Amino acid sequence: MLLVVDNGSVYTSSLLDFLYNKKFDFKMKLNSRLELNELDNFDSFILTGRRQNEQKMNRINSQIILHAISEKKKLLGICYGAEILALTLGGTIKKSSSLIKGDETVIVSKKNPLIAGNLAVFQSHKYEISKLGEKLENLAGSQTCKHEVVKHGELNIFGTQFHPEMTRDGKTLVESFVNLIH
Repeated sequence: MLLVVDNGSVYTSSLLDFLYNKKFDFKMKLNSRLELNELDNFDSFILTGRRQNEQKMNRINSQIILHAISEKKKLLGICYGAEILALTLGGTIKKSSSLIKGDETVIVSKKNPLIAGNLAVFQSHKYEISKLGEKLENLAGSQTCKHEVVKHGELNIFGTQFHPEMTRDGKTLVESFVNLIH
């Protein structure tokens, strides 16, 4: 079963509506109400974006990422979820000079199991991944962001800097993620 960890993104309801309409088997938990001993009950995770930065939220998401890695479970980090994935695995993030918001084209640069071609996506972020940790590889970029889609080198653990829940192409990516076999 899939666990959606709601970190407070204004776009989470779009993600939940999509998963519900596709009849995917999932459960949603607010980050602040998640007990880490519950992680064993799930085989995959989606970490949503966030509205504000909180140390406790960061710690919980990092622990989910480390659990997914150690147990070889699937994980998709969206926006902030991708940023905390990079940070957890030794990468860095940087503050953008201004809010990056609006439609963008993401150019796929490496073959991967989620997306075959370029994507029309929606961006909304103030921070972005600036350096990948040694375990992550870049799969796609755009005019506004070098690391739009990242993947763990050996596992089905992904991050998207954009909000896939907001466009048709992005929802196709989410569906591909949910349907991946471990």
